[in-house]
Amino acid sequence: MSNPPASYDDLSAVFINCTLTRSPGHSHTQSLMNNSIELMRSVGVSVTNVRAVDHEIAPGVQPDMTQHGFDRDDWPAIQRQVMDAQILVIGTPIWLGEKSSVATRIVERLYSFSGELTAGGQYAYYGRVGGVLVTGNEDGVKHCAMNLLYSLQHLGYTIPPQADAGWIGEVGPGASYGDPSQDGGPPIGFDNDFTNRNTTFMTWNLLHLARMLKDAGGIPAYGNQRPKWFEGERFGFTNPEYR
Repeated sequence: MSNPPASYDDLSAVFINCTLTRSPGHSHTQSLMNNSIELMRSVGVSVTNVRAVDHEIAPGVQPDMTQHGFDRDDWPAIQRQVMDAQILVIGTPIWLGEKSSVATRIVERLYSFSGELTAGGQYAYYGRVGGVLVTGNEDGVKHCAMNLLYSLQHLGYTIPPQADAGWIGEVGPGASYGDPSQDGGPPIGFDNDFTNRNTTFMTWNLLHLARMLKDAGGIPAYGNQRPKWFEGERFGFTNPEYR
């Protein structure tokens, strides 16, 4: 077995499982996420695993919704974990071809912090990388991944190549990822080479890009600083009306 090209034991990751099933109920999405989690942990990455539905996450697009009429909001504590990590992976099941309602709420709450700035004037999520894992027994893996990866990059995350993986099995009602096999073989989906390969590629691409960004000190702080734009700096942009 070849050795990885760098050390990753100073990196941290947060995996947010957007299943609709509360603990201790079985989550098929968690079964797939565990493959990526264990691979990261095997190279020393510190991983935090959050099952969002176990928490009281208020709806809204403000950092702390207790300041906007809600009695309780667990999101600020989760947000701190996200901001302490270089890697974020969102896992979601598919329902009617879409990501779960829980995943939508997570994106909304991530958005609530996107207006915050770093000390260098960049948006808060700059310098972090994001990926997506999807499970289900109906079509929609690429659609869900497309939606979530777009959302993450729009907030400021950097997306590496092939930053998603999923499993849908045989389309239609039936076994889900990790369910027991009827013939005594490995759990459903565990031996699917396509899913295993894509999950592995996603995990390593997240690790490589997180390593590169951390070593480089993040995305260069030129041409993307909101305060400087408001001060009149245009970073080389010329309005075509005045050429």
